[in-house]
Amino acid sequence: MVILGIDPGIAIVGYGIIKYEGNKFTVIDYGAVTTAPSMSLPERLKVIYRETEGLIDTYHPDVVTVEELFFNKNVKTALTVGHGRGVAILAAANKGLNIYEYTPLQVKQSVVGYGRAEKAQVQQMVKVILSLTAVPKPDDVADALAVAVCHAHSANMNNRLRHGYI
Repeated sequence: MVILGIDPGIAIVGYGIIKYEGNKFTVIDYGAVTTAPSMSLPERLKVIYRETEGLIDTYHPDVVTVEELFFNKNVKTALTVGHGRGVAILAAANKGLNIYEYTPLQVKQSVVGYGRAEKAQVQQMVKVILSLTAVPKPDDVADALAVAVCHAHSANMNNRLRHGYI
């Protein structure tokens, strides 16, 4: 299964593409889509949409996973990030892909084993689980890989339940 993980944003959208097969992870690609603050909101959203669509066309993921928003005290920021999240989801939906959403707590629980883990712990575990030489930067990229790993673990657990192994 090829998984595209997305950490939504407006200035930086982290993405990570991994393959999960037989309890083994292979990193295919990761990085960030960035938009400049000088751009209008519609221009920024177009960039996020086009780049997300391009990732899907290039890597043909089986599923797309997106981190749910953590409510920010700054409502304007939360709404703007929500717009970026929405166009990334729309790009995946328009390509006919299944989209799975995970809360930060679910991602931390899956990757670290503790839902209240610190960001640095999650990043370090992403590095270890995916056999990377360094923690991916910026943080949004590590977060996108973490949400992809979370889905792999979740899908594996659901498969084991479905087949009576648990």
